Amino acid sequence: MSVQTSPSIETSVTRTGVLTVALLAACVAFQLNASMLSPALVSMARELHTDQAVIDLSQTWFFTAAALFSLFLPRLSDIVGRKRVLVGMMVLMAAGSMIAALAPDVSWLFVGRIIQGVSGPTVPLCLMMLRSATADPRRYGALLGVITAVNGGVAGIDSFVGGYFTEHFGFRSLFWIMLVLAVVAAALVAAKAPETRPGAGTSMDWAGVFCIVVAVGAVLVALNQAAGLVAAFDSGTLLVSVLLAALGVAAFAGFWAVEKRAAQPMVEIVHLRQRATWAPLLTTVMTMTGIFAVINGIVPAYVQAAAPGFAVGPTEMSLIILTPYALLGWAAGPFSGRLAPVLGYGKMLRIGLLGSLVALAVIAFLGLASLPVMVAGTALLGIAYAGTANIMLNGLGIVLSPKANPGFLPGMNAGAFNLGAGLSFLVLPAVRQATESLGDTRTSYQFVVLAGFLVTLAALAVSFLIPRPVEAEVPR
Repeated sequence: MSVQTSPSIETSVTRTGVLTVALLAACVAFQLNASMLSPALVSMARELHTDQAVIDLSQTWFFTAAALFSLFLPRLSDIVGRKRVLVGMMVLMAAGSMIAALAPDVSWLFVGRIIQGVSGPTVPLCLMMLRSATADPRRYGALLGVITAVNGGVAGIDSFVGGYFTEHFGFRSLFWIMLVLAVVAAALVAAKAPETRPGAGTSMDWAGVFCIVVAVGAVLVALNQAAGLVAAFDSGTLLVSVLLAALGVAAFAGFWAVEKRAAQPMVEIVHLRQRATWAPLLTTVMTMTGIFAVINGIVPAYVQAAAPGFAVGPTEMSLIILTPYALLGWAAGPFSGRLAPVLGYGKMLRIGLLGSLVALAVIAFLGLASLPVMVAGTALLGIAYAGTANIMLNGLGIVLSPKANPGFLPGMNAGAFNLGAGLSFLVLPAVRQATESLGDTRTSYQFVVLAGFLVTLAALAVSFLIPRPVEAEVPR
């Protein structure tokens, strides 16, 4: 006896599949901005006649811009249309890529990277659009894993292409690749994604947007200024840091006051007080701070460095370090996403964080002295972080968001991801600078990875405070 599938179900599955392809293209285009440059950072410093600290700072500013735009673009997309906002983000990403590709000096590189940062909330925006089209929790979990696994790297292709093109054509070629893929993603989303406007008719709370952007921006710049004090104390820098921090606190107080009085607030104060809001956001920031720069900056730099590193070229480094990390994360993502509604998003997050801690310990104590062990440690990090913890953090931002304001928590969580990534490139290199005088280079790098370990351990502790998203999980 044959079983016939309802035409409406087939149509729904087909539409979801086509939508997934379009959204995946957008996520890939965004991810290239974050990960494809990892093997190129050393060459960028050389070709632009600057030092590694300045190039690391350009990464920090990209993630800072991404964090700021992530705070409000998902909410704006609820009102004016998610498809419209996503296409606009892809177009601006292409413009920023062109500026960075043509940059005559490091200042123009900064301009291009900041414009690219407009694409910051790409992944949560795609997940919001996907959830609107997918009713089954198991199916959504699997597709969530496929989409979000891109955050760990595009199946290793990005790192390989980044290393190969940097070695043979220079770092500028990477930005041309980013431009082409951003244009392709914009075209696919425009042609294949349906428009959704769950907040149609709602007014955008621009006063609240201004206050929260100033608050987060001031704090980030203050931290950036303070990081310079690690290398050399300067009273002027200290004063600027303190003033910026004070501005950030005052702006957040203003944001709180505006939201309490706004007729249609960007964020309802009651939501800010709930563990469903602050616990996942804090976990995201701490996880990214502890891990992101380790795999996307510290380890690649160490592996490429001469003794006590391994003097490996960019292409080979990408093949043995970044490609296995990303490929295993991509492979594990759909499985962890599928398991999340069954075993629980929180439980899967903690499994991923525990695995990440083991991987960081392996890298710190054994990997710095042995290239094969370093490869094994980063591969484990790919499964545990890129393929599990990262998937769950993104998913929690979607499934814990209040129904009345679906863009609120995903936007804040995207900001937390980019904030954590920026802090990671700020804090961990600062630890390396502070510990260089304590011993040899290997000891300094060991301190950096151990600092990442401690921050990730704190993220694991905070993760126990995240409430269970009952409606997104299958009843046990």
